[in-house]
Amino acid sequence: MADSSFDIVSKVERQEVDNALNQTAKEISQRYDFKGVDASIEWSGEKIEMRANGEQRVKAVLDIFQTKLVKRGVSLKALDAGEPQLSGKMYKIFASIQEGISQENAKKVAKTIRDEGPKGVKAQVQGDELRVSSKSRDDLQAVQQLLKGKDLDFAIQFVNYR
Repeated sequence: MADSSFDIVSKVERQEVDNALNQTAKEISQRYDFKGVDASIEWSGEKIEMRANGEQRVKAVLDIFQTKLVKRGVSLKALDAGEPQLSGKMYKIFASIQEGISQENAKKVAKTIRDEGPKGVKAQVQGDELRVSSKSRDDLQAVQQLLKGKDLDFAIQFVNYR
């Protein structure tokens, strides 16, 4: 019998991030406490730029954006937001969306699977994803439960389960 396998990836649906950004921009334009504070959120190349005339206001914009991301099913572990910076009269926060599993993180996950997972499960790094294979589908599901229980500092999804 052939081995069963699945891939561990760290991907973010760009459209969902875009929808959350648009919802945040709409809420900022309509909320009373943001009237006259020149608050905004928009794409700036590959980064997301949040602006407001006060440090607390720009943090509030980030908070609204994070809330919208959670409602749309995007993990906050994929959002890498910087600290508020003063630029002229405006405070800005730049945030980026992290995708792909770095080599060192992939090695950590593979080591966790080897050390704590069922015997006979193999994990190999393939670019920015990780392929996990075993003869037993039950072992693969045990690995998924193990990784869901771990508090990794990046978002993971399980795809291509065969």
